[in-house]
This record gives sequence, C-alpha cells and structure tokens, in this order.
Amino acid sequence: MPDLLVNLLKLPPLEPLMLAMEASGVIIRRAQPFEITPVRSFIESEFSLSWADEVSVGFANKPVSVYIATTDLTIAGFAAYECTRKAFFGPMGVAEDLQGRGIGKALLLASLWGLRELGYVYGIIGGAGPVEFYQQTVGATVIPDSEPGIYSDLLE
Repeated sequence: MPDLLVNLLKLPPLEPLMLAMEASGVIIRRAQPFEITPVRSFIESEFSLSWADEVSVGFANKPVSVYIATTDLTIAGFAAYECTRKAFFGPMGVAEDLQGRGIGKALLLASLWGLRELGYVYGIIGGAGPVEFYQQTVGATVIPDSEPGIYSDLLE
C-alpha cells in the first residue's frame, strides 16, 4: 500500500459535513484524554492491537490528535494524526455496520484540518488502504516509490 500526499491548503470545508453528520445523529469530535480506554478498546476489538497502540500516542499530544465519531454515546469510528510520524494521518476506522454513511469522510477531514491547524501545508497518509477513497475525498496523490514505507520490518 503506497503513501499518499494531500495538499492541506485545498481541503473541502469541514463545517457543512459536521452539521450533516450531527443531523444524522453522528457526532464527530476530538477525543478527550480521559477517553483513552474506551477508544483503545473499540480499536482493538474492531481493528487491531497495533492500531490501538499507535493511537495511544495521539492521546499524549496537546491537543489530543484523535477524533471520534459517536452515536448515542457509543463509539462508531475514529481517526488519528501525528501518531506515527509528524504530518502523518492515520490510522482510521469506522465500525463495519456504520460504513457508507460518510463517517469516514468526516473523520478524515477533521483530522486533516487538524494537521493544517498545526501549520502543515501537506499531509501524508501512510500505507493508504482505499487509495481511491482518499483521491476522491481530498485529492490525495500517490507518492512514487513509497512502498513499503515506514510500515516494514515490524515486530510481531
């Protein structure tokens, strides 16, 4: 999976998407430091322990660099940035039964706007899975020769 580059100066507006999510009963917000346990538990049970470990770094950042989506006070998805490396987005995931509702798009945009607020002009999506999603949503471009990137020689 290649790394992708995103021009953060050309991001779509965030507010209309956040309002649409809220109207559909989904709240997208920055996680609070004291929410690390439920967020890690969600990520570990729905995705992987390594993603939960990676996101833990975001809870140590000031401000926290983890966004969550909630429905009825239950975690529906998450996205993180500045966890693996500076200016990197990811990981991100949405509960399988809630996919296709725009939650991933909202989490992605919130996080990329977070990178922009930190002063970055470009963001990197490391080891991007659904390349087409990122290309269509934020105009991401594939970084040539970026495989395997930083996700190689991993401990088991």
